[in-house]
Amino acid sequence: MKIILARHGETPWNAEGRYQGQEDIALSSVGEAQARALGERLREVRIDRAVASPLARARRTAELALGESRAAMLGTDPGLMEIAHGAWEGLLASEIRERDGARLQAWRDTPHEVLMPEGESLQHVFDRAWPALAIASHGLGADDTLLVVAHDAVNRVILCHVLGMPMARLWSFRQAPTTLNLLEGPSMDRLDVVRLNDCAHHTPLFGEAVHRAL
Repeated sequence: MKIILARHGETPWNAEGRYQGQEDIALSSVGEAQARALGERLREVRIDRAVASPLARARRTAELALGESRAAMLGTDPGLMEIAHGAWEGLLASEIRERDGARLQAWRDTPHEVLMPEGESLQHVFDRAWPALAIASHGLGADDTLLVVAHDAVNRVILCHVLGMPMARLWSFRQAPTTLNLLEGPSMDRLDVVRLNDCAHHTPLFGEAVHRAL
């Protein structure tokens, strides 16, 4: 089976560097364009099943990526929602540094040890996202393709698991807006990462901007 694991397009809060977590922020005009570019890239790609986070930015990205002719196949699963940042949601990194500086530094240095204030840890995210992915991929044949549209932290914990990397190394790769990652294998326990953070449909080589809300 093949799993195309994508991230949602840019939102206004992404552009401003705000932590959005489970706040339901819609795509910006830039994000809509990125999602349409992803859709153009996937236009001739066989997709047999599709699932997204129910948050609007992911759901809309999936709809545009599938196009009108395939949009009806889209389902949603709350297990794919972004990490709950709790009290950090809506804040800039500079504001968090003033209020919760030690935890912000830990989030950057030892993210696997952090529990968000009134929110989740990365382990919490993995414990719901991996089963959601397993449910979505259940019964796929060898030549079948699943499209999954989720979020930064969700994609990272899934990719860390498939790569056999500890979540302590979560920040050692990037997940750009509407990036796609391609996983292939005979089962969930035997997946290979074929493509990682591929956003060539909207960004040239060496052109990716680093998001500030990390």
